[in-house]
Amino acid sequence: MANDGERNEAQTGSVALVTGASRGVGRGVALGLLSAGFRVYGTGRSIDQADLPREVRRVRCDHLNDEDTAHVFEVIRSECRALDLVVNCAWGGYEKMVEGGAFTWTVPFWEQPMHRWSGMMDAGVRAAYVCSAHAARMMTPRHRGLIVNISFWAAQRHLGNTIYGIAKAATDKMTSDMAVELKPFDIPVIALYPGLVRTEAVLAAAERGAFDLSTSESPEFIGRVINALFRDPNLMSRTGRVLVAAAAAKEFGVLDIDGSSPPVLTLADI
Repeated sequence: MANDGERNEAQTGSVALVTGASRGVGRGVALGLLSAGFRVYGTGRSIDQADLPREVRRVRCDHLNDEDTAHVFEVIRSECRALDLVVNCAWGGYEKMVEGGAFTWTVPFWEQPMHRWSGMMDAGVRAAYVCSAHAARMMTPRHRGLIVNISFWAAQRHLGNTIYGIAKAATDKMTSDMAVELKPFDIPVIALYPGLVRTEAVLAAAERGAFDLSTSESPEFIGRVINALFRDPNLMSRTGRVLVAAAAAKEFGVLDIDGSSPPVLTLADI
């Protein structure tokens, strides 16, 4: 693992890949890392239409397609020859939450439409697995890199949808086991839990009274936290663990874009 001086020196121009960067948490992470000096690559099916600065290198990718994913890493290898950070945000689990006029997210598992399994397990967990495998092939020869998997509290308690819980628990376990295999190469793997993030969908729902945004976080906040983690000289001591973004932010003195310090939510708060 690079020491603190090496990390600070290498910060500007370090190469980051953010999957699912077209919107939501992924877009916010891309913006946060770009402002921190990373050279950012963003992927997504609609990345070409995303509201992102021109400095973000957009590579259209459907992460359900392994050839698309492989192409992303070919582009990065061709243009940069190295990759320092991967943030796996790609996720298809929030699509088609209302079907036939009915909100199907919370129906029992035996009534769930099976596309939701594909959206969460294939476009989410499997996509993160495939991207991490490609990233590891680039990172291990250099003994340098960081893999962050965006997860959530649903791994630890039922939050209205069984498939959701399965997907997040799988993400946390995947993180833990990848960390074991990458430890000899000094590459940490972290599962990161956001709080209530002001994504486009959450803001729209808040207008209908579905959310209280008083404890919410901007999407860019997660990118700021990941930047702080990347620069932590003791990050290997955290490898394989689940970290709560707001707790890490308080430890590193990271503030949100409005200067606020989002509260640290616990399992009891969710």
